[in-house]
Amino acid sequence: MKKLYVLILAMICVQIYSQKNEEAERKSMIKSELSRYSKMIGYNENPNTLNYDLKYQRLELSLDPAAQFVSGTVTSHFQAKQNMSSIYFDLSNVLTVSEVKYHGANLTFTQLSSKELKIDFPVNIPASTLDSLSVKYSGAPDTAGSAGDAFTVSTQGGTPVLFTLSEPYGAQEWFPTKQSMNDKIEKVDMKITTPSQYNVASNGKLFSETITGSNKLTFWQTNYPIPAYLIALGITNYTKINDTMGTPPFPFVNYLYPATTANTTIMSNIAYTKNIMEMFEIYLGPYPYRNEKYGHMEFGWGGGMEHATMSSMGAWSRSIIAHELAHQWFGDKVTCGAWNDVWLNEGFATYGATLANEKLLMTNAQFMTYLSNEITNITSSTGGSVYVADSNLNNNNVLFSSRLSYSKGGYALKMLKWILGDEVFYSALRDYHSRPNLAYKYVKTADFKNSLLLSTGKDFTKFFNDWIYGQGYPTYTIKWNQNADQILRFKVSQIQSNASVSFFELPLPIKVNGTGGQVAYLVLDNTINNQNFAKTVGFPVASVQFNYEYQIVQKNSTVTKDTGILAVGNSEKEAVKIYPNPVRNQITITGISKAQSFEIYSMEGKLIKAGKYSSDKTIDVNILPKGVYLLKIDDQNLKFIKE
Repeated sequence: MKKLYVLILAMICVQIYSQKNEEAERKSMIKSELSRYSKMIGYNENPNTLNYDLKYQRLELSLDPAAQFVSGTVTSHFQAKQNMSSIYFDLSNVLTVSEVKYHGANLTFTQLSSKELKIDFPVNIPASTLDSLSVKYSGAPDTAGSAGDAFTVSTQGGTPVLFTLSEPYGAQEWFPTKQSMNDKIEKVDMKITTPSQYNVASNGKLFSETITGSNKLTFWQTNYPIPAYLIALGITNYTKINDTMGTPPFPFVNYLYPATTANTTIMSNIAYTKNIMEMFEIYLGPYPYRNEKYGHMEFGWGGGMEHATMSSMGAWSRSIIAHELAHQWFGDKVTCGAWNDVWLNEGFATYGATLANEKLLMTNAQFMTYLSNEITNITSSTGGSVYVADSNLNNNNVLFSSRLSYSKGGYALKMLKWILGDEVFYSALRDYHSRPNLAYKYVKTADFKNSLLLSTGKDFTKFFNDWIYGQGYPTYTIKWNQNADQILRFKVSQIQSNASVSFFELPLPIKVNGTGGQVAYLVLDNTINNQNFAKTVGFPVASVQFNYEYQIVQKNSTVTKDTGILAVGNSEKEAVKIYPNPVRNQITITGISKAQSFEIYSMEGKLIKAGKYSSDKTIDVNILPKGVYLLKIDDQNLKFIKE
């Protein structure tokens, strides 16, 4: 018995250590992401690159991981969207362009301090024309300031290593491309020449490795649409491990530092990727890059980066492996079309790790602790929205907030699952990334909301206004009582932590425990404040538990038995509501009790409009610019979106 007790104690200690270690790795991952986002330059698209679609790029580069230097030629195929007299590429001005070839002739070009390459055509290119040109360049990619870690030369085990990490606007630091969040590159060839002792890892499928003298030419190709920031390289004396996964099988390829292959824990976790992939394909749908591969290339940053088909990894917990793998569906296949909507990448990947924790990696008790910790993180501050305002696009701590973009974004998905049920929710997720107008394209929050409507018939505008655009969380006061008729009666009241949300409409999870050990699970569809409910349970009730499996985000809620709860009726006053929302021209108000005047504020608290509503209870908003606003009326704050 003593040996068994010691063994159980040891297992518990290992589990606790593993959870703490994974949490530390997650924090390290987010911290490294914050540092790499320091290169954010404050735009979602470069207006100078909007006149063409970038169809194909071929990178023919000479690279030595012992040198902070790049040289070579990048050929770009593009389609003109309008008549073009010139074309712009995003390219760092510390790299020197020596030649631009177009139909065999040299073109004039200008390198701008705005990190742009402007190329002039001899004659206008007509709209819809498919064309191409090649840029020859060289230089030492910048490592200072906003350039950061886009192109890093370091060492591992005493051997030189080169790796790239371009998210969000770092691709321009090492090759000419188009980084606007509206145009994925449909095909990319990577033809990389290195000293022959090194192996090159990259996106897509490996076509060839050719050694000529002391050099090696490695050819990778991806035929899936890809954002510039997800194109990546790793170069060192990698140990290559070729395997397969999935049914039917597809390649599972890992490029690891030689010392890593001796770490049995890491190798076990890498092998476990197969289990996570199998589970994700059940819930999320087929892996999006089956025709090429999935795998990992090791790099020198903590955490990981979801480069399409091959995540770059610096930490190897199973939870982080799951996070980066989930990105292949959400972030890579469908990619946030503006950094304001980054939760569509990071919140979804966080939910992917949560799904892995629930189905594979944790016991139920551990998973409940994990969810409780997530809620504690989310509610550690009373404000902040998942959606990132334009004014915060240069604020790293807001843009990549662990609390908001990751945890709250991920928990918003968990709450949608609670509302819809597992089967409908996962079916809707699979629909979302598979729709022809969204698959392998850029998406925004409205696209996800509209996709949910198509899949479920439910309009989640109010939910998104509250949980994505709005701020804060609810606190509930739940009072209950049961009389001799055994009908269980509730009165539910709510306060909000932030004035941006007037009321959180949610189905509330209730667990009822009987005096004889009976259990019943109830759902209270809480749509207005001070709402009364009556439920028949058929047994004497001993206690009531709220949010028993952390289904929703809330804080400091109370559940008490109150003999004053005797009957069921409507609320003392009907909640004030507005429609339509979003609105184009005119808001209609219902449930007004006494107020006749109103005030409209911007989300920054600036008074935009005030007055009295008309006799038909409408307010004209057609002159307001597009955006999110607060309508203050009848002592309530109502958020609306002006289209």
